[in-house]
Amino acid sequence: MTRALMIQGTGSDVGKSLIVAGLARLFASRGLRVRPFKPQNMSNNAAVTADGGEIGRAQALQARAAGVAPSVHMNPVLLKPQSEVGAQVVVQGRMLATVKARDYQAWKPRLMQSVLDSFARLRSEADLVLVEGAGSASEVNLRAGDIANMGFARASGTPVVLVGDIDRGGVIASLVGTKAVIDPEDAAMVRGFLVNRFRGDPSLFAEGMGRIAEATGWPALGLIPHLAEAARLPAEDVLGLAGSAPGGSSGRVRVAVPVLPRIANFDDLDPLRAEPGIEVVLVRSGEAIPGDAALVLLPGSKTTIPDLAALRAEGWDIDIRAHLRRGGRVLGLCGGYQMLGRTLSDPHGIEGAPGTVPGLGLLDVETVMTPEKRLVAVTGTSLADGLPFTGYEMHIGETVGPDAGRPLLRLADGRLDGAVSADGRVCGTYLHGLFADDGQRAAWLARLGAASDGASYEAGVDAALDALARHLEIHVDCDRLLALAR
Repeated sequence: MTRALMIQGTGSDVGKSLIVAGLARLFASRGLRVRPFKPQNMSNNAAVTADGGEIGRAQALQARAAGVAPSVHMNPVLLKPQSEVGAQVVVQGRMLATVKARDYQAWKPRLMQSVLDSFARLRSEADLVLVEGAGSASEVNLRAGDIANMGFARASGTPVVLVGDIDRGGVIASLVGTKAVIDPEDAAMVRGFLVNRFRGDPSLFAEGMGRIAEATGWPALGLIPHLAEAARLPAEDVLGLAGSAPGGSSGRVRVAVPVLPRIANFDDLDPLRAEPGIEVVLVRSGEAIPGDAALVLLPGSKTTIPDLAALRAEGWDIDIRAHLRRGGRVLGLCGGYQMLGRTLSDPHGIEGAPGTVPGLGLLDVETVMTPEKRLVAVTGTSLADGLPFTGYEMHIGETVGPDAGRPLLRLADGRLDGAVSADGRVCGTYLHGLFADDGQRAAWLARLGAASDGASYEAGVDAALDALARHLEIHVDCDRLLALAR
């Protein structure tokens, strides 16, 4: 019979996603058929699946760790925030509706059946399903109708291991406090706890582990030291997005990335961050785009028109024009590409009120938002140098205009993608994953006056997953985890 085990956390960004990925690699290496599963995810960092849908990027990484293709059933409910109080609801890979946060609470019970159906599908093809919770297990105000944490655990009969993050402080209180506030029947689902991201001498926290175990009645299953190699793995959400500050200079070629409120698919940046000759500068609200950047990269966005308004409110449009006057380059990816044009039109009100707004005017193209979303893995060649690439499209909207007559890429199906300005210093593309291709990344770095280190990005991700699996095998009682799964 297929076993299942759920990893929940005392809060967001405590390391649940990477722990599941590491365990998936570890147990798959032991010959088990492993499948990752997250009932509900909230992220604008998504991946295209082999079955033509979209799931959270973390579940795609976990599938890779397990050695299987990602499926929409690995993340049956994906919430993609569009505002502070609303999100797009994607169910089994397809957009179902856009709802307000308060209204979503009434939606959750009707989504439980889809969650359980997807879970059953995965169990039918696996020896072990590793389930990841969402946010905090102690959000008792959201417990009614819950499908992401204890609601799913109870409905499916899946035992839980609770993770706390010592790096952020207060880990004893967070674990003991979780036991104190959750329902006793929920607490009974917890079979043990892990403490993640420890730094220093583990013997100094032995008493702390004992106190947690004594206060909760949950056994300690491992104290996991900080692992530097984990930084090479894609972050689950923008909380984990790290980069250099705008001030100072390291002597490396700088790529400046304005961090938009609804930044999406920001794992496009990871291959650049891994290059020793490149310094990725994440420009946050209230900061200016550094004047010594060689490239300004406008990333993807879940809500292009509102994010364009935010970009202007920060004054980044002025900074970008100054950057071009100094001879710099600009690249827009997906939503960032759409922002570079003359106008953006949303006649159907997909992102808000219907209407048309002026773009940055740096490319002679226009974009019209369309209801149909394109979700597909693609291959092709870049027109500038004939180099092959692989990547994926995940966007709404069609972009046309004179600068699109100078496309950036030719896709294998014959379509042309992207646009280049007459002087060649501004370009855009709908393609995600371009920099993960080693040849493409080296060519882009050469244009910026930097050299690639020649390392394979994808091989580096697999090496980091292997290192994570070894790390967990040393510091976690993995045999006991497997025995707890049921």
